[in-house]
Amino acid sequence: MADNHNKSLDIRRLSPAEWTQAFPVIAQLRSLDEAEFLRRARRQSHSGYELVGAFQDGKLIGVMGMRPVHTLARGSHLHIDDLVVDAAIRGSGAGRALMEYAETDARARDMTAVFLDARPDAVPFYERQNFALHSAPSMKKMLSSS
Repeated sequence: MADNHNKSLDIRRLSPAEWTQAFPVIAQLRSLDEAEFLRRARRQSHSGYELVGAFQDGKLIGVMGMRPVHTLARGSHLHIDDLVVDAAIRGSGAGRALMEYAETDARARDMTAVFLDARPDAVPFYERQNFALHSAPSMKKMLSSS
């Protein structure tokens, strides 16, 4: 693996026109085809969802989906829905840089916290970013279509 730690990263919000460029990276995390990814991202954007990209030498290597949320239980916070760095370049610092971007963004919006759901294999990464397991378990019930 090449040493990617010394290369500068550009972290910025993606415009909707750039979302197709994000798909190959997001596809490493989510089992969606490109049309469904774009449809869902557009729909979520109506509620404040944004995609943020990590670029190295002009190439998109990491993507984070985030949205502002306000609930009675948690107050105003930022929720990270998606975070993925291209498998070929993981360990480059792009994931850490995306997380730092999210924290800075949340602070700028006067939010109290950043929340996310983590796959078990990603928990150590988030713990290194000073995230802690939340005491409330996430639960779901799948509904069948009529």
